[in-house]
Amino acid sequence: MAPKKKDKVELRYYDIPQKEGVIALMGDEWIREYGDGIDFLHFHNLLEIGICHSGTGDLVLDKRIERFGPGMISVIPRNFPHTTNSDPGTKASWEYLFLHPENLLRERYGDNEIIRRRLYDFIGRNAIFGTCEQYGFLASTAGLILDEMRTKGPFYIEKIRGLLLALLFDIARIAKDDDEPDVPVRTGVGQIQSALKYVDAHYAEPIRIEDLARECHISETHFRRLFSEYIDMTPIEYVNLVRVLRSCDILRSTSDSMSTVALNCGFSTVSTFDRNFKRVIGATPYQWKKDPRNYESRLLEMNISVRKGW
Repeated sequence: MAPKKKDKVELRYYDIPQKEGVIALMGDEWIREYGDGIDFLHFHNLLEIGICHSGTGDLVLDKRIERFGPGMISVIPRNFPHTTNSDPGTKASWEYLFLHPENLLRERYGDNEIIRRRLYDFIGRNAIFGTCEQYGFLASTAGLILDEMRTKGPFYIEKIRGLLLALLFDIARIAKDDDEPDVPVRTGVGQIQSALKYVDAHYAEPIRIEDLARECHISETHFRRLFSEYIDMTPIEYVNLVRVLRSCDILRSTSDSMSTVALNCGFSTVSTFDRNFKRVIGATPYQWKKDPRNYESRLLEMNISVRKGW
């Protein structure tokens, strides 16, 4: 008997436009046979909201499988392994929004860490899936944002910002109403999901591999092996990747000094920041800041488990 194929999970990342604060994937490009030739899960650096307009198939949320069809909506937190598979030989039509909840909440609440963290914890607690009728406000707000991104009328950016916050509050409310404890998943890729969430929340702090293993309730040796099998990189390589991606957000949106950016992204010195940034991006932070478009594509060459976009 052939050995069982090892699970794999792929990080697919997006860059959020600073002006709009959201990415909208719309149009004929997203009428496709989803999952064709793909036999692994992926996760994003952003929260994903999807609305299905036509077609049927399976939405795989780690070990949970849901049947999708027209008029259904999904909300998938950052770092949550998932994939979409159309029924064989058929196409489905989806539209998507991608956003960074923590950035939006930071704009709204500033340094109020308690409120911001409480909301963010609810928003990232679990995936939401159901009919647009069942989640009426959520679906209608997402639809309004998609419409604004389509038409881009006067003051659309200001309107989208308000709608995004309303969207986040509704997601937090749904999660709070469910109010289920966050029980660790102990099978498949879900075994390391708690570590992905931990890195996302604590990248600016010193992170030890034993801390990540403890979050997953497994031994450090077992954690290292599982992580490398699923992600195709070591835990520390992943931590530094997240830190570098976060530093790109800061470099793009602020005029902070390199020492400040390094510290805020978890690097103890500027030289450590420079070394890791260049290893991931292929250029120094100074070079990247001058013209990020020249260098971001080099992330794709780093590892087969890191892919830009869908």
